[in-house]
Amino acid sequence: MAGRAALAAWLDGDTSRPTTTTAVRFTLEELAAVAPGNAVEVRVPPAGAVQAVAGPRHTRGTPPNVVETDPATWLDLASGRSTWADAVTAGRVHASGERADLADLLPLQAARRR
Repeated sequence: MAGRAALAAWLDGDTSRPTTTTAVRFTLEELAAVAPGNAVEVRVPPAGAVQAVAGPRHTRGTPPNVVETDPATWLDLASGRSTWADAVTAGRVHASGERADLADLLPLQAARRR
């Protein structure tokens, strides 16, 4: 419940660090639930990271499929405020690897504006 409430607060303009961090962690958990697996590492420093998307598991060093972005961009993507293509084109998302395109997974249903 705290995660969903933090996301709602963030969408309403509360960009404090505790609210943002909780909202990011909630949406990362939602991504992992929607797309379980270990093929892509999604990093949103300093708030959190998760492994998701079905495919080969990676266990050492830097994974071959990595998505990295800042908290505000991640929450914009998760909630549908921004599209994957727009964020990548603007350089707000760094994605590497053949499985690192999350366009079909975003926005997250649980994160859409109420």
